[in-house]
Amino acid sequence: MHKRVVILGSTGSIGRSALDVAAALDHEIEVVGLTARRNWQSLAEQATRFNADVVAIADPAHRDDLQQACPPQTRVLAGPEGLTELVRTCEAGFVLSAIVGAAGLPATLAAVERGIDVGLANKESLVVAGGLLMPLAEERGCELIPVDSEHSAIFQALHAGRREDVRRIHLTASGGPFRAWTQEQIANATLADALSHPTWSMGPKITIDSATMMNKALEIIEARWLFGVSADQIDVLIHPESIIHSMVEFQDGSIIAQLGTPDMKTPIQYALTYPRRVSGIAEPLDWSEARSLRLEPPDFERFPALRLGYEAAREGGNSGAVLNAANESAVERFRAREIPFGQIVSLTEEVFRRRQPVAAPTFEELMASDAWAREEVGRCLRSYAE
Repeated sequence: MHKRVVILGSTGSIGRSALDVAAALDHEIEVVGLTARRNWQSLAEQATRFNADVVAIADPAHRDDLQQACPPQTRVLAGPEGLTELVRTCEAGFVLSAIVGAAGLPATLAAVERGIDVGLANKESLVVAGGLLMPLAEERGCELIPVDSEHSAIFQALHAGRREDVRRIHLTASGGPFRAWTQEQIANATLADALSHPTWSMGPKITIDSATMMNKALEIIEARWLFGVSADQIDVLIHPESIIHSMVEFQDGSIIAQLGTPDMKTPIQYALTYPRRVSGIAEPLDWSEARSLRLEPPDFERFPALRLGYEAAREGGNSGAVLNAANESAVERFRAREIPFGQIVSLTEEVFRRRQPVAAPTFEELMASDAWAREEVGRCLRSYAE
């Protein structure tokens, strides 16, 4: 029997990989809904290729173009509200949330409200609203299956023991392109430098976050909510080879790790077929050649974003929403060449320090915190120029 799947963010890096997996598993995966931010041409091509029931484009300016390019039977929605309408009305049994940033939260929340299982590649949903999403998922009886390679590894390793027997979670990180750079070199890195990831192929925003290690900071917050552990039970280890995707340490000292090639198709497929495992399209590890796997502690001085991740994970409330929004805005400024690379984290931290904590925020309060942080980035930059 086919599993009917919606892919949010289908034209991005994760979305395209998910469609490759779905095509290889077409005997059991049926793609029925697709969304994109503004790339209507690729979205129309995908809708045609998979004969999708419904598509949604976040930028309403491209609705007519998309409508003309899609098959006649495909329903077309537009605007940010179109994404949530697609999730609320499409007959699907699984939603893969792969929209980058906080923009993916409303549609993810809509899926959980309907009690639909979600494959979560959008870590920001939990970073911003983990305190709302996790209880709601439990109430509605749906499962949040992580797609981030690190959190998928933890999710898989946890099957080796009981949750209450977990001592620590060890999140691995490649260290990004600047793992061996000095603090001064990092501060003066160019956009091209930041986009040159040594092991993973990702979209520009996540690649830049990997360079600052803010991506790992956000994953600390995500793990805190997803697995119900405290921030102090989460370690970060630098692992340049990106083969050990993460590890779980149990009370008896046993450490269970999940290993594999650095290819997102593996965790994507696991989420789509869970709890089954089937033959996949990702290349398996070749153990016929000798290889070394290095693990080392992170440098909090060169990568201060990690401190912010731990702080937000400990505090909870609206701190994740502020941290994420400030970072998203700072990264946008860097990509527009308005600020140097070295200012991304310092600007994010300044906004984070100015926040007004809200211990148990509503969804509306989280969105207000998000908007405030983005505006505060602009205010900070204007004050620097005066």
